[in-house]
Amino acid sequence: MSQERKVEALPKLPLRPAEGHKGMFGRVLVVGGNREMVGAPVLAGTAALRMGAGLVQIAVPREILTLAISITPELIGLGLGKTAGERRLIEACEVADALVIGPGMGRSRDVANRVLRLVRLEKAMVVDADGLNALAAQKSWPKDFAGRAVLTPHPGEMARLGHFFGRSDVPKDEPGRIEIAIDAAKALGQVVVLKGHRTVVSDGSRYYVNGTGDSTLSKAGAGDVLSGIIGCMLGQRMPGFEAAVAAVWLHGKAGELAGKKHGTRSTLASEVIAEIAAAVGEYERISGS
Repeated sequence: MSQERKVEALPKLPLRPAEGHKGMFGRVLVVGGNREMVGAPVLAGTAALRMGAGLVQIAVPREILTLAISITPELIGLGLGKTAGERRLIEACEVADALVIGPGMGRSRDVANRVLRLVRLEKAMVVDADGLNALAAQKSWPKDFAGRAVLTPHPGEMARLGHFFGRSDVPKDEPGRIEIAIDAAKALGQVVVLKGHRTVVSDGSRYYVNGTGDSTLSKAGAGDVLSGIIGCMLGQRMPGFEAAVAAVWLHGKAGELAGKKHGTRSTLASEVIAEIAAAVGEYERISGS
């Protein structure tokens, strides 16, 4: 691990000129959802909007689209079905600046095939949750993976990915967590965010250990919020490592602020989204953005 450089300084956020319009601030496409998990893609999309994305579209199964959009009407919807839906999905991917793949997708052969199609696209992307599970179920890492991805596994998902680089255990100590995040990033050729207490970010040559966040974020939906924040940063053309570093800090700080208002036991993921603006203010002060 001695050859990998530890990063401590926070990257500056993308500029936000006063004369800007929505086309300047990134178009993000979130692909996910199923009948049992309507909220996951909505949380990711809403977080991307709150973080500053100019436009966010969610691609979800047609039967849940109306419900999903009713939760956050600022989102644009795309209903997925059979062949026609897949063509429209690829068209939407082509015009997006960044993709978020996986929140609430579920597990099925169709889901796995969709994920494998999407990672072939030369796009900035976040792969999370069931997107990671679909990849982990493959015998080998896709050779045609063309996406510039940020992978966001929690320890269980990291363990399932471990067969790609000869690991089945995920250490709990910080040096071990740093080591496996670096190993995964090198082997998979992508930025890896190993979530948990003191989240680790690595691109294989650098690593960052996050100092924000607490048990407020130990609740369903928190990971979807993080994916949306990263997606926004990628959509505004931040490089993957820098986007992930900024996002995990902001996500953790928003969680802390929400916990102070609602209690660490009682805070909902949607309440973390509401604190992103305040977290951004603190981030800008610290980073000089």
